[in-house]
Amino acid sequence: MRVCGLEDIVPDSGVCALVGGEQVAVFRIGEKLYAIGNRDPFSGANVLSRGIVGDLNGELVVASPVYKQHFCLRTGRCIEDASVSVPVYRAVLEGIDVRILKLGEANVLSSAV
Repeated sequence: MRVCGLEDIVPDSGVCALVGGEQVAVFRIGEKLYAIGNRDPFSGANVLSRGIVGDLNGELVVASPVYKQHFCLRTGRCIEDASVSVPVYRAVLEGIDVRILKLGEANVLSSAV
C-alpha cells in the first residue's frame, strides 16, 4: 500500500500512515526506510512517529515522546523492557513512492530499502 512519497518524510524523522486500519510509524533514516506500529504500549498513545530517532548502544531506535522508552526500528523491541515490543512492518521504496507491505504481501517489482 502506498503511504506517501519519499520527499514527504524529512530525513532522520518519521511520519504516521494508516495501513489496513492500523497506525504505522514510517521513518526515513539516511537512505533506508523503517516501519513500526505507531502506538506506544506504555502510554497507549499513537505517538511513536513523533519520537526522536538515534543510536543507543549500536541499536537504531526511536524514543517515545511520552515516557521516553526506546524502540528498535529493526525489531520493534523495547530497549528498556525486552518483554515489550511494537509491530514491525516491511517498508519499500518503489520509484519515489513509499509502500508498506502487509504480512505475507510480496513486492516483486522492487527490493526492500
